[in-house]
Amino acid sequence: MCFLIFFFGRNNSHAQHLSPNFNPQEYSELLKLAERLADTPWTKVKSKLPISYSLIYRSKETGLQNRWDLWQRQDSVGIIVIRGTNGTATSWLENFYAGMIPAYGVVHLNDSTIVPYKVAADTLAYVHAGWMLGVAAIGPEIIRKIKEYYRQGIHEYIIFGHSQGGAISLLLRSYLAYTPELPKDLVFKTYASAAPKPGNTNYAYDFDYLNRGGWAMRIVNTRDWVPETPFSLQTSKDFPSINPFAHVKGTLKHQKWPVRTALGYMYSRLNRPPRIAARRMQKILGKVAYKRVKKILPEYQRPSFAPSHNYTPAGTPVVLYPVKGYDEKFIFDGKNIFLHHSLEAYRWELEQIYQINAY
Repeated sequence: MCFLIFFFGRNNSHAQHLSPNFNPQEYSELLKLAERLADTPWTKVKSKLPISYSLIYRSKETGLQNRWDLWQRQDSVGIIVIRGTNGTATSWLENFYAGMIPAYGVVHLNDSTIVPYKVAADTLAYVHAGWMLGVAAIGPEIIRKIKEYYRQGIHEYIIFGHSQGGAISLLLRSYLAYTPELPKDLVFKTYASAAPKPGNTNYAYDFDYLNRGGWAMRIVNTRDWVPETPFSLQTSKDFPSINPFAHVKGTLKHQKWPVRTALGYMYSRLNRPPRIAARRMQKILGKVAYKRVKKILPEYQRPSFAPSHNYTPAGTPVVLYPVKGYDEKFIFDGKNIFLHHSLEAYRWELEQIYQINAY
């Protein structure tokens, strides 16, 4: 899975090349760059890369086998392609490490690498622990490269990622937005392709407000199951502080006995199961998964997990609907569970819907 990042200059003399909202041709080219990072084991490079792109940097693997590329477009737009799942157990662990952590804190990767982060202003915003680990592993180097190439005239970037890369691209966008050391005239445009859900509702609201005006898109094939992950469970604790459930017991006390008893019983029966299930999710996908991460990264320190598992999508949706001919071309054989998640499926739908040559 991969990401691409472009930055835009505001209030300065250079001409801006990027514009908000979904651009089918732009997305098509991003898919080609993602394909060249070999972001999934079932990916084979089939497309031709336009001559207007050149690879200027490829990072080493870090964290849970995270890696990213830096491309430059002919018009001096920078493109950061970030790899996600690569088919190994270590890379997949990053997806399953789905306990929620606060959107503001520190990731202690090892004794020499401690990464402060902030990905939302809302103190009740929570995000995916595994993908935040990925951002912490690559984020500081990305910032250094952005500052280096800023001096060489690259002031515009796009963030792009497919699948796990899409989720990391969303969190990376937030991470860079709340990083005070970057030049203020940079602008981000984000394409999160086939992205899973990166955090809770509070994070999604923060992200969508930050990128209002069409600067961050979430592209989804409606046949694809990956954007529906991770599992999400909403309890009464996940609502805003002012809600009818916050003081339900006190409210029930003022009801007459038959009503109080009946409503109290119903509320308990409805509220208790999701709370128990949410705690189980938090334990298995947070605390238990952390122990597996610890075996790979011995000096990684356990974060403070949040008492929530209420995942929700982020970004303005761009729907790639299975138009006529899709189901005949992409036939499920009982084994290829990533059929509708593939770059090929997304590319084909893009070509059919927007009438462009994606190759």
